[in-house]
Amino acid sequence: MSSIRDSANPRIHIYGHVSSQPKALAELFGAVHSNEPIAESELAIFAINPAAGIDQETIDLWTTLSDFQLPRLVVVNELEGSDSDFDDAVLLANRVFDPLVTPYLVLHDDAGNPSALIDLETLEIIDYSQSPISRRDSDAEHKELVADFRSEYLEAVEDAGESAFEAGLLFPAIPVVISKGIGLDIVNAFIARAVRS
Repeated sequence: MSSIRDSANPRIHIYGHVSSQPKALAELFGAVHSNEPIAESELAIFAINPAAGIDQETIDLWTTLSDFQLPRLVVVNELEGSDSDFDDAVLLANRVFDPLVTPYLVLHDDAGNPSALIDLETLEIIDYSQSPISRRDSDAEHKELVADFRSEYLEAVEDAGESAFEAGLLFPAIPVVISKGIGLDIVNAFIARAVRS
């Protein structure tokens, strides 16, 4: 997996408790892991592990960076082999960070493992269970199951306005499973948006 940034001059910073693998994520995205708030960031990524919760240091970093109105993204990692899931992590982050939006939801295979994401804007399913990654339209059952989530997401985006993410006003939460490559392409797309702004 190549990074989107030149690691010689990274302006993407990743924060989070060690349980959420911030150093591994920083390496994947050509970013720098930091335990200090960096005001000169182009993007602050907060990694959280739903099973471990969100530690006070990470909450304090989020609060401090709020003063700079930086683009911020939440990456929910460690979704395999845990009783906690993406929804649990987002509910917790909504309480201790700012309200988040969820442009993608996790779909599981027959064994209960994350295998795909559903894009709430397009209603496409992004299947990571095979290589290359495939996209297809979701079936009627999926569309019905995510209808309320989709309405909530689209309303939040409309209310916040165009370029709200780049302006540090809208905070997406993205599910990631490093071992399967789930969500890595999506995080890279958000990094590209922040860098272009």
